[in-house]
Order: sequence, then structure tokens, then C-alpha cells
Amino acid sequence: MEENKYITVSQLNRYIKYKVDNDEHLERVFLKGEISNFKAHTRGHFYFTLKDETSRISAIMFQTNASKVKFQAVDGMKVLVTGRISVYEATGAYQIYVEEMLEDGVGALYIAYNQLKEKLEKEGLFAVSHKKKIPKIPKRIGIITAPTGAAIKDILSTIKRRWPLCETILFPSLVQGEYAKDNIVNNIEKAENYNLDVLIIGRGGGSIEDLWPFNEEIVARAIYKCTIPTISAVGHEIDFTISDFVADMRAPTPTGAAEMAVPNITDVQVYLNQVNIRLIGGINNIISKNTKRLNNIKENAIFKNPRRMYEIKEQTFDILYEKLLKQMNIFTERKIHDLELLKSSFVFKNPKSLIINKIYLYNDVIKRININKDNILNNKINIYTNLLNKLEILNPITTIKRGYSITKKDDHVISSVKNIEKDDVIKNELTDGYLECKVLKVTLND
Repeated sequence: MEENKYITVSQLNRYIKYKVDNDEHLERVFLKGEISNFKAHTRGHFYFTLKDETSRISAIMFQTNASKVKFQAVDGMKVLVTGRISVYEATGAYQIYVEEMLEDGVGALYIAYNQLKEKLEKEGLFAVSHKKKIPKIPKRIGIITAPTGAAIKDILSTIKRRWPLCETILFPSLVQGEYAKDNIVNNIEKAENYNLDVLIIGRGGGSIEDLWPFNEEIVARAIYKCTIPTISAVGHEIDFTISDFVADMRAPTPTGAAEMAVPNITDVQVYLNQVNIRLIGGINNIISKNTKRLNNIKENAIFKNPRRMYEIKEQTFDILYEKLLKQMNIFTERKIHDLELLKSSFVFKNPKSLIINKIYLYNDVIKRININKDNILNNKINIYTNLLNKLEILNPITTIKRGYSITKKDDHVISSVKNIEKDDVIKNELTDGYLECKVLKVTLND
């Protein structure tokens, strides 16, 4: 009988839901907080968590009300919501059913995300020119993610299904929490030593806090410096992290990363079969074309009667030979004619006259040389005589011989009495000597 006091979980949840739904204070609630773990359902509903520094509450906004929201809701955004509190019987969790949502600024994580994104973009870490090409057929792929969970299982199963020839190496890593960023960076550096063709870095979905290690600056710079082509596969298709922008390629999901990293073996087999068919067809076309060409050559009249080709060549040779003989005879006759003319010339008949003519020319040249020599000599003598006469006229000794003298004081020529004073001793230079005189009186001409 005591079992009657026990109720089912459904009954308890239904009772709590009844109490909450009939509480007038919970019928219309006004909350403000930060969006986290936001998801827009394909049917138009919004599912997210509304949180503050210490607490959180699940929230749902049905399509009728969600369609009225005028902005794009994202993780980290601060909002003002109006709605009612109720309990979801299946889980016993209470949540807010949002009827209206307004922007109330941006959360701290969202601000930090945008600031870092802007900084790294200005530094060029997102530039397309730095992106490395992902090889089409990799031999070895490295994977940095948690060793457990759906992400690694999806990646490994996809690679094995699509391209089983590829080797995979797992670098177990923390993907959320305080120490995750350092662990991810250490694994990126470690991966450099494994001769990898591609490196996949990522994890499954989660809230903005869960994904935050992939928004850390040290992780972004480690991916940028990595020499291995990298694929970032963080969260779901709607999730974007800094790692996505820095990596060489961004995948919407871990499964998508595996599909981007390796080819589909079925597609490769189809491609190889097509190439094989085109190759065989090309070879057959070449063989057919050359066979046809060979048959045409074999049917050529020259091959049926090759002697005809030599007959034409012999005829051509005879024509050229006749031309050559004719030209040789013409050349010989011309040279014989030139020789006869030379032999009959005046020089060969009377060579002595040539010598006499040269002697006459020689004597004429000698005569003209002598005449020119005398003319030049006489001209030079005349010039010398004129110069000598001019020098003689200007010679001070000649002037002295005519009765003049040169007066000097202290070996300087005196040209004016203004330069002499009474009792000065002066010298008078004559033609045959000097006179030393003492000035008794100095008189200027009127």
C-alpha cells in the first residue's frame, strides 16, 4: 500500500509545469543576457542559451516570433528578451519561450573575437596569397582533435571510406578549456616532424565558450606559421572561428574536412577508367592515322616504279652538266681574249719605252723638288732677316751707341727724375762701361 505514495517522473514534471505556467510572475518575463550556443533550425526556430556572468537559461523562439527579428543573432551578442517561463516535460528543464528579442550591445567574447579578427586581418594573416594548396591525393594526414568524441570518429570513418590508401596520424589534444590553446599549439609544432601532406585541426560543435581556444591569437599564429597545408574544421557550418580565416582551407564540419582532404576512391576509379578509355582511343587513332598514311605512301607511283624517280634526276643532271660545260667554255674564251690583248699591248712589244717614261717622270719630280727647296729656303732667309732687323732696332745697346745711356738706382732703371733725390748714388750705363755719379741737384722740366 505504501507504493501509492510514489509518483512517476512524468507526473512530477507535469505538476511542476502546471505550477510554473500558472505563476503570474513567470507569465511575462523581461531578461537581458548574452547569447551562447545559438542555432537556427531549418524550420525557422531559434534555439540558444541566455547567460550572464554566473547563470544561464535555455531559450527557444518559435518561427512566428523569430521571423520578426531584424538582426542576425550570433554567439556573444547581448540581447533583451521578452517571454514566458515554462517547463519542458520530457527533460524536466525549465526554459524561456521568447516572444520578442532586441539587441543590447555585444558580449565581451564577441568584442574580443572581432578585435583579434581585425588585427590579424590587417597583418595579412588571412591573405589569399599566403594560402597553401591542399594536395589532391595526400599520402599522410595529421589530425589535431580530441581522441574521443564524434569529430575524430567522423574524420577517420570518412577518410577510410573515401581513400583507404591514406595514412592518418592522430595528435590527441584538448579542444576546450583553459589549457586547450597551449595544447593545440604544441601539437601543431609537433606535427611539423611527421612529413604530413595535410593537417586537419578542429572539433565538433559547441557554445562560443567551448570553441574559444580556436579564437586564441597564439593558435592563429601557429597555424599561420605551419608549413603543412591546413584545414580548419571547428564546430558546425554556422560557426566561424579565427582559425577558419587563418587556415589554408575552412571546412563546415569535421566530416567536411575529411571530404576536402582526400579524394573519393570511386571518383578516382571512374576518372582512371575514363583516362584509360581516352588513352586507348588516342593510341588507336594514331595507329589508324599512321596506317592510312603508310598505305598512301605504298600506293604512291614512286614506290611502285622507283626507277622513274632516278630518271627525272638523271635528266636534271644532264641539263645542269651541259650548262656547266657551256659556262666553262665561255669563261675560258674570255680569259684567252684578255691574254691576247695583254700580249699585243705597247708595253709588252716595247718595254724599254716604259722605263724611259718612268725616268722622265723621275727627273721631273727631282727638278720640282729642287725648285721648291730653293723657294722655301729663300723665304725662310727673308723672314729671318726681317726679324733680325726688328731686334736690332729694339736693342738698347744700339741706342746707347748713338750717345744715349741707361740710368739705374739700386739696379733699377730710372725713367723719371721724380724717382731720384739729392745725394743719391746712381749708375749710368754706356757702351763700354759704367759711371757712378752722385746727384747734386734734381730739376724737373717745365
